[in-house]
Amino acid sequence: MDNLLELLRTRRSIRSFKETQISPELVEQLMHATLMSPSSKRSTPWQFILVEDPEMLKFLSESKKSGSQLISGAALAVVVLVDPALGDVWIEDASIASFALQLEAEDLGLGSCWVQIRGRESAEGIDSEVFIRRLLDIPDNLRVENVIAIGVKDEIKKPFDESRLQWEKIYIGKFGQTK
Repeated sequence: MDNLLELLRTRRSIRSFKETQISPELVEQLMHATLMSPSSKRSTPWQFILVEDPEMLKFLSESKKSGSQLISGAALAVVVLVDPALGDVWIEDASIASFALQLEAEDLGLGSCWVQIRGRESAEGIDSEVFIRRLLDIPDNLRVENVIAIGVKDEIKKPFDESRLQWEKIYIGKFGQTK
């Protein structure tokens, strides 16, 4: 993309992927961009597990009651981990890295979808973080923030409708003041 606004217009959550693998070069490019994400005091509290194995993707897709099934159709799932001991804004740091990953996926012509894990549970009532921690042998000191499912888009979504921008939520100087 030539500019950020165009990238933001076109990036949409994609939940249907083609059965096409992502080349190792593209995966490296995705993670290169992700690792350049800013973090508080450059603490870089995040870590990432890349999952490409179809059987493991299927298991990951069962981590939540709903909203995670799309993972089974993705070519790649990036499990976003974070170490809360490295700072008090670890949720924000992991979220920024996750969004950088999604923007890079869009820039490369790939689709992605954020699957929230922290604070969710599986259909069996198991905490989703615990579910994934057990599945991927994640140490107890790390939290599982989300999973970013990535693949070749198998659906076309219209760009963001800018007529729906909520300018009324922007105030000048203090709350409620628009001019």
